[in-house]
Amino acid sequence: MLAGCDETRPRPQPTPAEEVRFPDADRPVATIVSARWSTEEARDRLNEADTVMNRADIRPGMTVADIGAGEGYYTIRLAQRVGKDGRVLAEDIIPEVRDALAQRVARERLDNVSVRLGEPDDPKLPDNSFDRIFMVHMYHEIEQPYEFLWRMRPSLRKDGLVVVVDANRETQNHGTPPDLLKCEFAAVGYRLVSMRDMPSAGGYLAMFRAEGPRPDPAAIRACPNRGVPSPSAGATPQGDE
Repeated sequence: MLAGCDETRPRPQPTPAEEVRFPDADRPVATIVSARWSTEEARDRLNEADTVMNRADIRPGMTVADIGAGEGYYTIRLAQRVGKDGRVLAEDIIPEVRDALAQRVARERLDNVSVRLGEPDDPKLPDNSFDRIFMVHMYHEIEQPYEFLWRMRPSLRKDGLVVVVDANRETQNHGTPPDLLKCEFAAVGYRLVSMRDMPSAGGYLAMFRAEGPRPDPAAIRACPNRGVPSPSAGATPQGDE
C-alpha cells in the first residue's frame, strides 16, 4: 500500500563522545496544528504553486525535496514540473501524514516521488542530492532551526537553493519575521539570494544558497528574537536569482 515510501537507511547516529550541541532558538516555536495550510483549490485559484516554482526556476530533470510536505500540495505539482527524468522526495515528521501522502502518491501513480519520515531536528536527506529544497509554511514549526539547517546543508548540490515560503508575522503566530529568518540562515552559513513579497503564497518567498564551509556547531550563535515583523518582507535581490 505504501509503495511511495522511501525505505532508505537513516544516517548513523553519533556516539555520546561525538555528539554535537547547537544553540537553542531564541524565539517561540509554533505548534503543528494541521498538515494543510489552505485548500488546494484556493491555492490554485491564486496560482500559488506555479508562481513559486517559476521564481525558484524549477525545470524538468531537477531533483527537489519538499520538507514538511503535509498532504502533498507542492509534492504533486513539483512532480509534474520536474517530469519523468526528475525526482521529488517528500518528507514529513508525522507518521500518519507521511503514510497518507504515500498513499496519495501511489494512487496518482507518481513514479518520480519518494516519501520519507524525517525528524524534528534532522530532515534525513541524502548528501549532494538536491537542486532545490522547499520549506513552505513550516519553518516556524522547527524547534531546533540551527541543527536542522546544519544537518540539511550537505544535501544541497553545488548552486542548489533552499526555497522558503512563510508569513511575515511572529513565529508563535505561524510565521517568521524576515529579519529573523535571514539571521538564522546566515548563522549556519547560508547566503540570501533573494527575498520578495508574495501575497498569493500567504507571505513572502526567500531563497538561500549555502556558501563556504559548514560552521562548527559550537561557533553558531543564536539570533535575538526581536518579535516584530518588518513593515515589508521585500528586499533588493542579491546574487543571481
